[in-house]
Amino acid sequence: MRIAIAHEWLVSFAGSERCVAEMLEVYPGSEVVTTLLKPGALPEPLRAAKPSLLQHVPRATEHHEWLLPAMPWAWRLRPRLGELDAVVSSSHACAKAVRVESGTPHLCYCHTPMRYAWDFALERERFPRGLRTAARGAMGAFRSWDRSTARGVTRFVANSRTVAERIRRCYGRDAEIIHPPVRTDYYTPNGGRDGDTFLFVGRLVGYKRADAVVEAFAGLPYRLLVVGGGQQAEALRERATPNVTFLGKVDDEELRRRYREARALVYPAIEDFGIVMAEAQACGTPVIGHAEGGAADIVEEGVTGWLVGEQSPEAIRRAVRRAAREDLDPLAIRRRAERFSADRFRDAFRATMEDMVADPRPR
Repeated sequence: MRIAIAHEWLVSFAGSERCVAEMLEVYPGSEVVTTLLKPGALPEPLRAAKPSLLQHVPRATEHHEWLLPAMPWAWRLRPRLGELDAVVSSSHACAKAVRVESGTPHLCYCHTPMRYAWDFALERERFPRGLRTAARGAMGAFRSWDRSTARGVTRFVANSRTVAERIRRCYGRDAEIIHPPVRTDYYTPNGGRDGDTFLFVGRLVGYKRADAVVEAFAGLPYRLLVVGGGQQAEALRERATPNVTFLGKVDDEELRRRYREARALVYPAIEDFGIVMAEAQACGTPVIGHAEGGAADIVEEGVTGWLVGEQSPEAIRRAVRRAAREDLDPLAIRRRAERFSADRFRDAFRATMEDMVADPRPR
């Protein structure tokens, strides 16, 4: 099929960008449009994406969130995408507003309804302090605009049950669920595990709750390794006990090694999906996750990990103690993680696209 793909901004290569890369595996040569492009941060197929006029704003690719108020304008000024069998938007902010010709079916792979608008408290740290009050005030208008653009979508696909429920709440629409692709061919077990070492992986920002994890390990007889950087890094180092080590950002090879060696990944964030949890499980490593959010799709209690009902240090500490004394089967964990493979994503995506084109009635 002839399709085009609209993605928010291409300034790094993380979970949502990997989805676009896999879509291009299914439909190679498809046009990709975006607001901002940083070619050096991307694999070859994504470097040919066509950015918007915002690309000409100085330092735009370094601080894309500062340009959020202009994103609707950037999508509006683009010519309509026509002469296509279908259009796909990979959207977590404004990309579903891409303009398509009348009659062209539009599938939105929704990573989440725009968190800036619907859950501003979770994203406020992305904005400079001086802009936060104004940004919060603008979110009411953004919610109205975001809801209106949902009417142009033929079908929604969510990356988790949690996001499907948000789509229902925000847009009044149902969504099929296709979990994002995980590199299960790269993240694999090797049998070498350290029974006293736990792992946290993620940006050190408020909603990830690294602070609660660090505090939970105070007084525990286990080590915690923290992978990632962010605004909370310095404050967390100052309050951490000697059994907590900060590794900063690491490359993929070291990350895989840390997954393989850890007793468990401790990850209490309420995520849309939470790809690091699936990566750890692909290495045979169990996960301590939160009972809300994407972890509910990834973690099976007592089989592939443990779920906590709250994000407090006390609840996390109890779960760590439980994980230290319970042995879960690494091969069973690995087998369950294979449902998140890239092959599975491509097959499900292709089937949904073909079904939509055959029956383009909105759902």
